[in-house]
Amino acid sequence: MGFGRRSRSSSFRPFVRAAAATALAAAVVVPLARRRLRVHPAATAAATAAGPFALAVLFPRTRARDVAIFVSQMWAFTVIHELPYDKPERLRERLRVRYPIAVDRLLGAGELPNVRLQRALSRPGDVTGLDRVLAIVHWAWFFEPHAALLWILLRDERRFPSSARQMAAAFDLGCAVYCAVPTAPPWWAAENGYIAEREGAESEEVVAAAATPHRLRRVMVEVGEGTWGRAWPTLYSSLGGNPWAAMPSLHFGTSLLAAILLSETGTVPGLVGWSYAATLGLALVYLGEHYAIDLLVGAGVVAAVRRGEPLGRPLADRVSALAQRLEAIANG
Repeated sequence: MGFGRRSRSSSFRPFVRAAAATALAAAVVVPLARRRLRVHPAATAAATAAGPFALAVLFPRTRARDVAIFVSQMWAFTVIHELPYDKPERLRERLRVRYPIAVDRLLGAGELPNVRLQRALSRPGDVTGLDRVLAIVHWAWFFEPHAALLWILLRDERRFPSSARQMAAAFDLGCAVYCAVPTAPPWWAAENGYIAEREGAESEEVVAAAATPHRLRRVMVEVGEGTWGRAWPTLYSSLGGNPWAAMPSLHFGTSLLAAILLSETGTVPGLVGWSYAATLGLALVYLGEHYAIDLLVGAGVVAAVRRGEPLGRPLADRVSALAQRLEAIANG
């Protein structure tokens, strides 16, 4: 019987490898060519999402393969969360702008927390040292959750599969909300007249309470233009593929999840993770990138992932078992 299984696996090997290699190539090529070839968004999403599974089938498990699978997962997230903005005029019809403003004014006792922080900590017309520090903290997010996972992989490899699965689930859940409920960030709302030029001007009580009504600024752009010069437009366009993917804040949610996961590996890594998450939360609101409610919902995404991880584990185990069987055939 053992010989029969080996012979059967050997006969299917070329087909399994060819299918996995084709899926992996499509995961890279289809998103890059989607606009030129007018590939349907659903087909693009399916092709991109198949990449991590194809990698798991095509290569035996190693640390490098585990890292590559997560990189492929993040590529899929990047592509899929940008897909709706391929047709901005159609997405604009579904865009939500006003509800986070209303909620944040309740949270801010009549005034947006963004504006309260900028009035207290910034100098309009001048980029301060604090502006630069908080902008750098924001930019560092593009590395921080992944650096946390790399630390876990190197220090406690047993925890890596569960940690990577939770981080991927947080990105995926946030991406689903982005697609279902496109929501504008505060800087966009201010630039397009949804937030008063002088925040609170429509409320005499708020104006009376605020000695110096304040225009909401996008501080990160002010810092970026001064820091990166001519390179800034290219950097900004490469990182801002969908400006209407603001609710929930995955910047805050994934940094919060990274802090939780790091805490499970040790006190010092956890302290570093929590310090970063708290500072990033302040930065996101102060810089005008997110509303406070975006951060709260981002934390809710993390709670849902942590609570749902045991429930989703059986399905994840079945998918993993299927990948292992196909990997054994592909490399047998």
